[in-house]
Amino acid sequence: MPANLTPQYYEAEARYKKASTPEDKMDALQEMLSIMPKHKGTEKLQADIKKRLAQLREESQQKKKQKGGYNPFHVEKQGAGQVALAGCPNTGKSALISTLTRAKVKVADFPFTTSIPATGMMPYEDIMIQLVDTPPFTEDGAPPGLIGTFRNADMILLTIDLSSGDCLDQVETSFTLLEERGVIDREGENPVALPFLLLGMKADHPDADANLEVLKELYPQLELTPVSIHQDLTNLQETIFKILDVIRIYGKTPGKKAQLERPFILKSGSTVLDLAYTVHRDFPDKLKSALVWGSARFDGQAVAKDYVLHDKDIVELVIQ
Repeated sequence: MPANLTPQYYEAEARYKKASTPEDKMDALQEMLSIMPKHKGTEKLQADIKKRLAQLREESQQKKKQKGGYNPFHVEKQGAGQVALAGCPNTGKSALISTLTRAKVKVADFPFTTSIPATGMMPYEDIMIQLVDTPPFTEDGAPPGLIGTFRNADMILLTIDLSSGDCLDQVETSFTLLEERGVIDREGENPVALPFLLLGMKADHPDADANLEVLKELYPQLELTPVSIHQDLTNLQETIFKILDVIRIYGKTPGKKAQLERPFILKSGSTVLDLAYTVHRDFPDKLKSALVWGSARFDGQAVAKDYVLHDKDIVELVIQ
């Protein structure tokens, strides 16, 4: 089956061949992967690009360790997931992070207040989720290193300003930049794209409703969540947790109460064996079974290693 590659793909491939740094090569490969047609004729090519991406990431990490250099755009992950906020200047990213996390980030009415990523921890029930405030991008492009910050995250919060007459331009700029770079994908065809949520900030502004209606008319398929930092943000916190697609598992030692203070965080669909890998590197080889309270048919039911766990399960690992 022919690959039927587009001119845009060959342009990205040319950039890859000319690239001199691992970051530029990865950027080009991500774009090649995101824009190529997804069918049987490109399966081998997709696998080859993913392999090259993995090799470049490993090489890049090794070089960073050897040099011991500081990369201000790399943010170490903490908590139950890392959520990067992305958007054009003055769309309310810093104000939202300040409200959700109480982190001391710069909030101002002038553009480019944030020059490097800044973090804060958002509480959600019994866990913390890391939010990353990032420098803004424009239709002319993004600061060097910013795309890497996005790709390192588990999810993107994409912000636009509903009070602004430029909100339509903000939507178009945001999707053009992030989809071309393979960070997000509205069509769901890019296997390495991140999940994202589009937020309409300053939803309590007098002009917000009218601008929202215009956006819905021009983008009927667009899913946009209106947000105001002056209103209850509980639903937003819950939505972020659901999109991260993780579960909380509480460990239990034989003969003792469950440890409900610090749950293990796993991806949805994880099994008892996955939990064992998380608890201790030696446990998978010694694991016999597990006792589960929560999703099991009865409390303390013995289950096999491949048992799929659910959010808030209590698990006691049975070691040989």
